[in-house]
Amino acid sequence: MDFRLTDEQELIVAGIRELMGRENWESYFLECDEKSEYPERWVKELADLGIDSLLLPEEHGGFDAGLVTLTAVWEELGRLGGPTYVLYQLPGFNTVLREGTEEQIEKIMALRGTGKQMWNSAITEPGAGSDVGSLQTTYTRKNGKVYLNGQKIYITSGAGAPYLVVMARDSDNYSTFSEWFVDMTKPGIKIEKLPKLGLRMDSCCSIYFDNVELEEKDMFGKEGNGFNRVKEEFDFERFLVGCTNYATALCALEDAAKYANQRKQFGEAIGRFQLIQEKFCRMAIKVKNMRNMLYETAWKIDNGLADSGDAAMCKYYCANAAFEVVDDAMQVLGGVGIAGEHRITRFWRDLRVDRVSGGSDEMQILTAGRAVLKKYR
Repeated sequence: MDFRLTDEQELIVAGIRELMGRENWESYFLECDEKSEYPERWVKELADLGIDSLLLPEEHGGFDAGLVTLTAVWEELGRLGGPTYVLYQLPGFNTVLREGTEEQIEKIMALRGTGKQMWNSAITEPGAGSDVGSLQTTYTRKNGKVYLNGQKIYITSGAGAPYLVVMARDSDNYSTFSEWFVDMTKPGIKIEKLPKLGLRMDSCCSIYFDNVELEEKDMFGKEGNGFNRVKEEFDFERFLVGCTNYATALCALEDAAKYANQRKQFGEAIGRFQLIQEKFCRMAIKVKNMRNMLYETAWKIDNGLADSGDAAMCKYYCANAAFEVVDDAMQVLGGVGIAGEHRITRFWRDLRVDRVSGGSDEMQILTAGRAVLKKYR
């Protein structure tokens, strides 16, 4: 596999590097993290570069660039400290183009280029996390309308996205799971923001639906296809989580290495001590493994060769390896990482969340293990 970027990819990465060097974004990220606010101004700058159009087909004004290019973008943004976890919605246009009605597509595409949050899925419930089949939210047809009832929890972007795609089961046929495109300004919707350890630049919410009135045209995709649609989204999300985790680890390694070459104890830079060198050896191996895994998987996805096991392995390995890298980097930074305002503390909190959100470690292990065994039947 050729790991060299094309001239076009290099230009995109150079544009990101210029953007990230234009100002001290870290102070802005720190403010957004402390206030639990979405970094809309930063996302708007990325949209101005066309980052939200990378995967869009050319007929819709996009670049149709593929996941290898997206991986290179995530890598550069993350290694420069960007919170790429707030960008998971940007590549989601293709899902809307594939599943949405013309009206739904128009609503989402109208937000393109604005930097504003657009949409997200609402699946998890108090009694249904990994066990999606235990969902209790229902939709009921009555007098030509559809009524949505139930509660969703831990919904990312729940306080900021104007639209949510909500999975529910048919109250007349519990084995049918469908999705509904819900305008979050509708009566009967109550949103409660939840406090969160990390990933605080995007909201996490409990959402209550009390006889929310919908129409048949609000269905997202085909009736009864909820599980199949979500399965594809899960694979993509898990790959993106892996990209974010890897780039965060790369940033942490570089920050710690610069510090280790400058910080002096006992008359010399701490990077001269063997125990510190051992940490950097371990960190570098994990970072390289993550990069190789992600670029290979991106290439497989672009060429139609990947399966759910690939995405699950990326998320599981990168979430854990990146956390270990950041933890070692924090140890190198010492008091600076613990008591100061260094971004390493944000990274540490964010990465701990990613071992649960988007699918727990345990579910990734099961998915990946089954995929491996399936190849040898």
